Amino acid sequence: MQYRRAYSRGGCYFFTLVTHQRNPILCDDDTITVLRNAFKNVIHKRPFSINAMVVLPDHLHCIWTLPKDDHDFSTRWRLVKTWFTKHSVAHRDAGGGKIWQNRYWEHLIRNEKDFQHHVDYIHYNPVKHGCVNRVSDWQYSSFLQFVKAGLYDEGWGVSEIELPAGVGKE
Repeated sequence: MQYRRAYSRGGCYFFTLVTHQRNPILCDDDTITVLRNAFKNVIHKRPFSINAMVVLPDHLHCIWTLPKDDHDFSTRWRLVKTWFTKHSVAHRDAGGGKIWQNRYWEHLIRNEKDFQHHVDYIHYNPVKHGCVNRVSDWQYSSFLQFVKAGLYDEGWGVSEIELPAGVGKE
């Protein structure tokens, strides 16, 4: 079976990327710095915007918007994963073994409501996985940037949020 991706020039996408065998390697400041540098390196070579993001110990979720004439998120993900792997202590600690699962999940954002639901899903994810009790306590998330911009109250997500069925799992 061949997996078919939804390519759309200038598209806005929700992604889920998981570490190999869900190894919890994304859990310290040094590793997160390497991941940030991987994104900066790729954005410099192949521009795109990161609209929202959260990094948990064994996976990450993000929303990207590609330039209006570009649909190639696959190359960007390959470059991010490769750069991170080459520069990561986790890769050396794994004896040069795999860092990432082979595939990733993508969902083409359909409209503003779909965008907001996925942003909420991203920001609530650390609470959902039991990493923190308050969304604002998770440091590897774009949530506080959204609070600073006035898009969320800092207390958002203290009580469980409800999202439409399938958001984050399409």
